[in-house]
Amino acid sequence: MFQKQTLSFDETKHLNALVHDYLLKKKDTEPLYSAFPDLDGYKKLLSDQKLYSSSNRKVLVQSLTQQAQTVANTSKESIANIAELENSNCFSVTTGHQLCLFTGPLYFIYKIISTINLSEWLNENFPDMKFVPVYWMASEDHDFEEVNHVFVYGKKIQWKTDEKGAVGNFKTNTIESAITELETVLGNSENSNELISLFKNAYLKHDSLAKATRFLVNELFGKYGLVIADGDDKTLKQEFIPFIKKDIFENIPSKKINETISYLQTKKYTAQVNPREINCFIIDEHGRNRIEKAGDSYTVIGTKKTFTKAELEKLIDASPEKISPNVVLRPLYQQHILPNIAYLGGPGELNYWLEYKAMFDAMNVFFPILQPRASIMLIDKNQAQKLDKLGIDNASIFKSEQELINFIVEAKGESVELSEEKKKAEAIFTELQKKTTDIDKTLENLVKAELQKTLNSIDAIEAKLNRSLKQRSETEINQLKTIRSKLFPESMPQERYDNLSMYYAKYGKGFISEIKKQTEGNDLKYFILKEI
Repeated sequence: MFQKQTLSFDETKHLNALVHDYLLKKKDTEPLYSAFPDLDGYKKLLSDQKLYSSSNRKVLVQSLTQQAQTVANTSKESIANIAELENSNCFSVTTGHQLCLFTGPLYFIYKIISTINLSEWLNENFPDMKFVPVYWMASEDHDFEEVNHVFVYGKKIQWKTDEKGAVGNFKTNTIESAITELETVLGNSENSNELISLFKNAYLKHDSLAKATRFLVNELFGKYGLVIADGDDKTLKQEFIPFIKKDIFENIPSKKINETISYLQTKKYTAQVNPREINCFIIDEHGRNRIEKAGDSYTVIGTKKTFTKAELEKLIDASPEKISPNVVLRPLYQQHILPNIAYLGGPGELNYWLEYKAMFDAMNVFFPILQPRASIMLIDKNQAQKLDKLGIDNASIFKSEQELINFIVEAKGESVELSEEKKKAEAIFTELQKKTTDIDKTLENLVKAELQKTLNSIDAIEAKLNRSLKQRSETEINQLKTIRSKLFPESMPQERYDNLSMYYAKYGKGFISEIKKQTEGNDLKYFILKEI
């Protein structure tokens, strides 16, 4: 199906400065992480005999088991992995993501595949331990605009609803029109019909987005033993109560992260996330609203609700499920709940995780290894052939469109320089100037003016010739533009734009297993997968 080629992250130039330097082990990044994501780094952390010794694994396993029972298709492999988490020599490898419609952009699939592959690699290298892949559902996220659409063959397919609050609770009965639209776009084929059936079973037979996403992810990855964890769980949040209070009443996370941000600024790095003084929301009938301190009381932004400190503490103790962590506190929650050895994310995620180590240390929570997910570019057979014919190699694909157009024109040798002709003209007029000056010095400026006119004419001829020659390359340039529009739609990497359905329709259910096979192991590279 595909042939794998790889590039260093340096060659792709797609990483932000902080993550780039982290992966190069630059000294300035050393205070920001526990260990590097290679074999030595894992050996270093896993040698700690007290690692997660205080974790309440029994509570975790009970909650995850109950969550798994909310849908009917949790695999026996996943159930077995949940049970394994109760053992002290078992660790999780986690990625997290929003509940995107129809799985959202491709990189959601790549994140989970990377998590499974890393778990398998760790199981091979540390046979006395057990590693379990986990997908942490961001079911409490309330940014519906980020998850309500997908792009399929360039067409935007959108789910519309008037619901507010945590998206995991949204009713899915309004998704049917989006499924119908997707069905029309994909067309009638065996693979397309299979996928549409899967989406109908997921979204139309489950009453919430969280359950639908759980069912869908189980169908795609259950055979690999993927465990799905939902933080929107009262029992799990009870375990997190002390940290919630430290955030709301002592503001420890914001203080520690701001210290790190100050450090980053001295090293010329950019912070991805800036913490608030309080990094918690309240989830209730009004939706998911931020808590803010106002004098001696606490207000819920967007509502008329206010609490005294005592009242808010009482709410936290009695109903912790009503408190929801934001992007700053969620990693801490995740790491406190799970015996997690590694977190897999994209460049943006790793950037903000690198801001958090001081917060984790202050809260006495283990900081995991930060592992980049697989970054992948898919190139079909036709595109690969045209790129080869144009002489554009893998690294050059990441150059700007104008750079590549210039390369095509120059590579064909189709450019004209009339510099020799200009020199000859200048020589003629120099000789002419000598003769005219001997006879009449007043003609000197006239000769100079005529020389300039001649040089201007040669420049104009040169420009017209090059325009004509560039038109000869029009076919190749248009081919290049077409290919780049597929590899970088809307100037974004393909993996951040295209939806799985395009590739499932073409390759079928084997697409996921093929991507997994091509990216297995722990290769910190950018993957180019060319269709064969």
